[in-house]
Amino acid sequence: MTLYLGMDIGGTASRWVLVDAEGRTVDRGIAEGASGLIYDARSLARFRGAIETVRDALPGAVAFAEFGITGAGFSRHPRIEEQVSDILGLPLERFSYSSDMGLAWRAAFHGRRGHLVSAGTGSVGMTYDDSGERVVVGGRGILVDDAGSGVWIALRAIRHLFRLKDEGNGTRDAEILASTVFTALGGSTHDAMRDYVYGGDRGRIGRLAVAVAEAAREGDPTAQGLLREAGQELAHLGRIMLTRCGEAPVAFVGGVLALDPSIREQITSDLAGHEVEFPRIDAALHAALIAKEKDEALHDSH
Repeated sequence: MTLYLGMDIGGTASRWVLVDAEGRTVDRGIAEGASGLIYDARSLARFRGAIETVRDALPGAVAFAEFGITGAGFSRHPRIEEQVSDILGLPLERFSYSSDMGLAWRAAFHGRRGHLVSAGTGSVGMTYDDSGERVVVGGRGILVDDAGSGVWIALRAIRHLFRLKDEGNGTRDAEILASTVFTALGGSTHDAMRDYVYGGDRGRIGRLAVAVAEAAREGDPTAQGLLREAGQELAHLGRIMLTRCGEAPVAFVGGVLALDPSIREQITSDLAGHEVEFPRIDAALHAALIAKEKDEALHDSH
């Protein structure tokens, strides 16, 4: 059986799909999150671990593989190529990759015009202008921007809670948020925070946004405000692309949108008068189908 692999590598989780020569799904699964920013031993180990998990689950060799990789940007990365080739045993001509944002855009619009905002562990917007040039807004990583993302929500909550503690007011007016976030952190001490935030990775930090959403559902006003602010920041990315590149549907995807309905409501409110979509995309399946198409094109060219 001829097999094609598609993999969507994100900071919180990596999803993969295997299809056959007819484009039918053979298998799918989830591996740990990773990033194409493999500049240190820990990041490299996570990247390799995610792909090794998929390799070990494959029923046989794949003919072609397509990857969407967060942090990969839009240019070649020899180190990424080296790792993929080493782990899967594929020569360079038998796999290709792009930013996970590029993959998501193709999965969301299928060739039609549109602006895309992705909000998961990080956040970024991508579109194309009238001349066909790619335009990317935001997405500069957790140390610089990624406003409205899971990491942004988490760090804003942590910053607020520890500032309250510094001021000697305990966690007044944010008791519910303190309970959910400090439970997730493993404590309310500086050491607990430091070990969690600086001892992990951005995917781990991003998962703290779930604790913020839990507090919002329980009525914590600070948590509810943070989620509304996240929606505002994501809508801002969409508005920038509308201003720069003209009217087109603005699609929002990513795990942050599932945290709480208030985020979508805020986006829709802020972009009133524009066409807003919240598509459900299967980027890994789309990648597998791209792999199939590229393999067929290789055969046609020979």
